[in-house]
Amino acid sequence: MSSRTLPLLFINLGGEMLYILDQRLRAQNIPADKAKKVGWIEEDRRRVMNDIITTMFNKKFLEELFKPQELYSKKALRTVFDRLAHASIMRLNQASMDKLYDLMTMAFKYQVLLCPRPKDILLVSFNHMDAIKDFVKDTPSILSQVDETYQQLIEMYSSLCSGEFQLIRQTLLIFFQDMHIRVSIFLKDKVQNSNGRFVLPTSGPVPHGTQVPGLIRMFSCAGEETNRLQFTNGGNYTAAVREGSFEIFGDRVTKLGTNMYSVSRPVETHMSGTSKNSVNAAPNPLAKEELNLLAKLMGGLEVQKPGNTDSGFRVNLFSTDEEEEEALISRPDELAYGVINIQATKDQQANAELTKIMGEFTESGDQSPSSSKGDDLLAMMDGL
Repeated sequence: MSSRTLPLLFINLGGEMLYILDQRLRAQNIPADKAKKVGWIEEDRRRVMNDIITTMFNKKFLEELFKPQELYSKKALRTVFDRLAHASIMRLNQASMDKLYDLMTMAFKYQVLLCPRPKDILLVSFNHMDAIKDFVKDTPSILSQVDETYQQLIEMYSSLCSGEFQLIRQTLLIFFQDMHIRVSIFLKDKVQNSNGRFVLPTSGPVPHGTQVPGLIRMFSCAGEETNRLQFTNGGNYTAAVREGSFEIFGDRVTKLGTNMYSVSRPVETHMSGTSKNSVNAAPNPLAKEELNLLAKLMGGLEVQKPGNTDSGFRVNLFSTDEEEEEALISRPDELAYGVINIQATKDQQANAELTKIMGEFTESGDQSPSSSKGDDLLAMMDGL
C-alpha cells in the first residue's frame, strides 16, 4: 500500500463534504423577513463554510497529514469528518451525518474508478481544491491556507512516476472495496446498479498518451514492423483529449471532482447488502489508539462540541424530518460506535504533546528506520 495516499483521500472527501453541505445550506435558505424568526441568515451559510475550511486546512494538522504514513482505518477517518462537520455552528443529526459520509465516500469512489490514468487522481484533487478556493475567495486569510496546500500537493505528487500513482489508486480502491451504498443521483444516471456497484463506461476518449484500441502490430527482431491485425474493441472509444493542467492555475480538462450538486436535485442513499458493515465490519484493536492519535493531531483546532444542540442550527440531509427520524431508528447497530471527544486546545500545547509522544516512540528503539511515522505511532500504542 502507498504511504502517500492519506492527503488525497482527506482532501477529496473533504471537498465532497463541502459540496453537499453548501447545497443543503442553500436549500435551507430563508427570506430575510423570516430569517430572524428561525435564526438563519445567508451569513450563517458563509460562516459554516469558512469555519469548516479553516479547520480542514489548519497548518499544523496538514503538516502531520502530509507525512508518509498508512491510511487510517475507516472508523478513525469517519471520526475525523464527524468532528470536521461540527467545526462550526452547524449541527447534524446522526442519521444525516451517516448520509453525508455515504455520499462523500461513494462520490469519490466513483471518481477514482473513472480516472483514465492513475495520475488523473491528482487532477480530481485539484478540481476539489479549485472549488474550495472559490468558496473562500472573499476571505484572504483562509485563501492563503488553501494556496499553501496547493503547493504541498504539487511538491509531494508532481514528481511521482506512473507506478507510484498506480499504487495510490490501488490503495484507495482497497479502502473503498466493501462500500456499495446506492445513491439516487448515480442510480438515475444509470451509472450504478441496484446492488450498489458502479457501471464502468466502454466508450469515450482513451487516456492521454494512448491510442484507440483495435490494432495489433507485430515486429521482427530487428524492430521492423512485419504485420498488422485489426480487432473489434467492444466499445465506442475516441482519441484522447489534451492533458489537464497540474499547476495551481489551469484547465483540469476532466470534470471528475467538480460539484455534481450544482444543479438542485434530491439525493438519497440506501444500504445495499453487506455494505452496512462498511464503516466498522469488525472490531479494530487499534481503533482507540488511532482515535487518540487523531485527538492529538487535531488538538489545536477550534472544534465545537456536537452534543450542544442549543449553540447552533440544525441541517437535515433528508427531504423531511420524518425521513431523518426513520433513518435514525433503522440505523444498523454496528454504526453506533462511540467517538472520542477531541477538545480544542492551544496550538502550542497540542504540538508540545504531539512532539513528546513522537519523541517517546522514537527513543523506544524497536522501530525500523524505514517505517513511516504513522506506522510507528500505531504500533507503539497497543498498551493505551
